[in-house]
Amino acid sequence: MTTDGRFEAALALHRFGFGPRPGGIQAIASDPRGALLSELDRSSITRVGDARFPSSAEAARAVYDFRQERQARSRQDQARKKAEAEAAAMSSAEAKPPAPENVAMPAPDPAANVPQQIFGREAQARFDAAFDGDIGFAERLVWFWSNHFCISADKIVSMVGAYEREAIRPYVLGRFGDMLQAVVRHPGMLFYLDNAGSIGPNSVAGINRSRGLNENLAREILELHTLGVRGGYTQQDVLRFAYVLTGWSIIPIETNPEHGGEFVFIRRMHEPGAHEVLNKTYPDQNVEQGRSLLADLAHHPATAEHVGFKLARHFVADEPPPNLVQVLARRFRETDGDLKEVAKALVAAPESWAPSRDKIKRPAEWLIGALRACNVRPGARRFLPTLVLLGEPLWRPFAPKGFPDDSASWLDGLSQRLDAANTFAQRNAEMMDVGEVLEGALGPLASRETRETVARAESRAQALTLLLMSPEFLRR
Repeated sequence: MTTDGRFEAALALHRFGFGPRPGGIQAIASDPRGALLSELDRSSITRVGDARFPSSAEAARAVYDFRQERQARSRQDQARKKAEAEAAAMSSAEAKPPAPENVAMPAPDPAANVPQQIFGREAQARFDAAFDGDIGFAERLVWFWSNHFCISADKIVSMVGAYEREAIRPYVLGRFGDMLQAVVRHPGMLFYLDNAGSIGPNSVAGINRSRGLNENLAREILELHTLGVRGGYTQQDVLRFAYVLTGWSIIPIETNPEHGGEFVFIRRMHEPGAHEVLNKTYPDQNVEQGRSLLADLAHHPATAEHVGFKLARHFVADEPPPNLVQVLARRFRETDGDLKEVAKALVAAPESWAPSRDKIKRPAEWLIGALRACNVRPGARRFLPTLVLLGEPLWRPFAPKGFPDDSASWLDGLSQRLDAANTFAQRNAEMMDVGEVLEGALGPLASRETRETVARAESRAQALTLLLMSPEFLRR
């Protein structure tokens, strides 16, 4: 077994995966590229416990019911307190106020915060999938596409986990066009980008209610999800695309307890007529008008360029090699947007294996890598607050463009990573041999300076902290 093989194995695990677990470098050193490709061919590699979780609509209905019950209890408590105050204020017992109605509300379970429970279970499944992957390449692709097509728990906490399971995971190694269709019609995306209430001005509902078109979803699909900001579209294209998407909505939960929260096309909200977008006219065919336009966006040359650039930037460099971008874009076009084939092209490209490692890992990726290196399984209860501290709260991007994917955006947060590394090391370092962790986590990537710095540490905790904050561990 050659040193080069071990170096390439360690590089593969950090650049394409979540970093080595104990023995991980040795396990793939004979054929690192083949190991990456093999992971992509495993059936259901990107799926997590679907049977254990509610669908997005079921989760939304459960959260709605929880909040309605909580509101009822609050009003009941207010009525009781008001009656008690009136009774205490009476100076005579001649006329007592009527007791409040004794409505039988179930006693609240202090632990049964339904939104937190749903979010916590989904988060734990996501962390487990990242922790358990032999390499984690497929799961890294899940995280990439989930950020590309992001929604936020700050706006729709009930659906974020299910959205990733339903609209992202099944398509990560399938066709981009299928993922795009699933994302745009998902209730989570329709709610997040305000399309559920978007009404065509000349539709039946628009004429009767005198309200409003919303361009958010149409704009972000063009700017962020498909063509890119320099993709050649105009404001008129955005406007007409927004017309096409009117009527793509969600069944109201409050009036439909069985199907509330599911996708629905509402004809009376849809802007009638044919609409021209990007120099092509789409006839009025109800929901198929939008589906046809999305299919064309998925096949547009600018979409191939945009996707190729983002993948190369994410995995390789903030300023990716132009040739690599072109290789990925070309493979995207050749295969009709087959994302597995594009991922394989990424692995095959020599530019992807450049030994220079200048790109800083995002906080969640770095944190999972630390846990894998130390063989400490992540628990959502501790993991979630740490991600908030590090500036990458789970499923809570600060804007529809997702979390930034360049190193400069994360430099200011390295002091918070130092605090997190020190806290983790204080809790766990005494249970491990830090020298062994270094070999397992970095192996041939570790520089002489890093090895000497870790070796000179005054305690195991300090040694582990220095290892986790070393340039080789922080970077892809």
